[in-house]
Amino acid sequence: MDILLQYLIICPLVMVAGFVDAIAGGGGLISLPAYLISGLPVHNAIATNKMSSTMGTVLATFKFARSGFIPWKLALTCVCFAFAGSSLGARLALLMDSHIFLLFMVVVLPLTAIYVTRGKALIVEKEPYTYKKTAVLSILMALLIGVYDGFYGPGTGTFLLLLLTGVAHLPLKEANGVTKVINSTTNIAALCVFLLNGKVLFPLGPIAGLFGMVGNYLGALYFAKGGAKNVKPVIMTVLTIFFLKVLYELL
Repeated sequence: MDILLQYLIICPLVMVAGFVDAIAGGGGLISLPAYLISGLPVHNAIATNKMSSTMGTVLATFKFARSGFIPWKLALTCVCFAFAGSSLGARLALLMDSHIFLLFMVVVLPLTAIYVTRGKALIVEKEPYTYKKTAVLSILMALLIGVYDGFYGPGTGTFLLLLLTGVAHLPLKEANGVTKVINSTTNIAALCVFLLNGKVLFPLGPIAGLFGMVGNYLGALYFAKGGAKNVKPVIMTVLTIFFLKVLYELL
């Protein structure tokens, strides 16, 4: 495929993915297919997508930190457990038939969508727990989603955001801040591996990353202004795309 056409396909979609990712996670469901549609080999597509998504997520994390949305002590503790869970998930992926997991996701995704569309989901914040209880539950959610990320991965940020608000009773903005810190850290770790193995394409990765940064910045602004009102429709869009992806893989 013509190089210019590759840029015309990838860069706008990466910007859209960054916008979605900053608000509710799940941007990879948009950006990675963009790289693949452009004709890149799979490993180069995954690696280059990781560079552009890392650039965008780091900027969004910085914006959330500047806005005071990140409880750093809790966030950094969750990062450690997310890493541990991801390692365990990768090992499970070698043992478990992925077809069984996809069938499980066909059930989980509609149930998640029903939860999100409920009147009070995300809009009315749950009564906060004590810090100790919140921390324990947040760590467990980070561990659980870490396992999922290592095993399969798509929509990790979206699921973590929903669990931190729904189970750990974190306020939505703080939950999104913790999610951004975890995503940034795991993205950087994966990107280092891809860079060391020479899989990232230059200058495509950095240029697409700049578009992703614009999308993430705009998404972070949009989230800060609208909170839950802006999150719900974006999450529903992510879940719909994810559901169609799972069905495609099954069929």
